[in-house]
Amino acid sequence: MKKVLFVCTHNAARSQMAEGYLNARYGDRYAAFSAGTAPGTLNPHAVRAMAEIGIDISGHRAKDLGEFDEQEMDCLVAVCEGGVCPLFPWAKKEIHQEFPDPSKLTGTDEEIMAGVRGIRDAITGWIDTTFGAV
Repeated sequence: MKKVLFVCTHNAARSQMAEGYLNARYGDRYAAFSAGTAPGTLNPHAVRAMAEIGIDISGHRAKDLGEFDEQEMDCLVAVCEGGVCPLFPWAKKEIHQEFPDPSKLTGTDEEIMAGVRGIRDAITGWIDTTFGAV
């Protein structure tokens, strides 16, 4: 089983959604984890968006990248927008795939949810293409 670590800044939404989706859909081939370079709090909009597609990430917590020091990963996927990707020498392969930061969405609750759903769908579609076809 290949180990995949998804990383973004706060480990609050993008990397959490990616971890939850990869484990739920492709858990027979991959063990997914997530972490952040400056972990925050799990984004409730991300939890709701994933629940809409039948995936429960409500029990997840934001984790610091340091929790994975010296743990070999087959792949590190940085899902942050711009900025500097984290250095993680224990990954055999690194991918940088940008997705918008849900914490920057503004508007009503429904407008924010619509934005998070779009980000979720972009992440899940990318995972299906990248990991599902292999």
